[in-house]
Amino acid sequence: MASNPAPLVRPATPDDVPELLAMIRELAEFERAADEVEATEEVLHRSLFGDSPAVFAHVADVDGDVAGMAIWFLNFSTWLGTHGIYLEDLYVRPQARGTGAGRALLSTLAAICVERGYARLEWWVLHWNPAREFYAALGAVPMDEWVPYRLTGAPLRALASSTQA
Repeated sequence: MASNPAPLVRPATPDDVPELLAMIRELAEFERAADEVEATEEVLHRSLFGDSPAVFAHVADVDGDVAGMAIWFLNFSTWLGTHGIYLEDLYVRPQARGTGAGRALLSTLAAICVERGYARLEWWVLHWNPAREFYAALGAVPMDEWVPYRLTGAPLRALASSTQA
């Protein structure tokens, strides 16, 4: 990536799936959780480009290379009565940081929110991630009063099996 042209953000295509999976793995490595990635190209292709996709992706091209990604889905605020975007993963490859790719990806998602009348763009960030300063500079605020919960694996299956038929 010799030059620094403005990043081109575009919706991901099926041809981007190998790069998306590679960046998912790179992000997991950065977040110290590389062994937790179970996604495959087949699963990503089906999820993003199947009959009724419920997850979407944009990529940032810098100097002809896929340099970053945003993988997102719709959420819904019952209080506001409208959808929003939940950004599952935002990742810019180290060699492309500082090119504006991260800002361009977030700007694209913000534009989708505004165009469609969505009220929020939300995401989670690890406490130690230095990108928090970047997000704050954009005007994003941490939601420290909320505690995320997750149910997975054996506890998820146990709860599911306790349903009344």
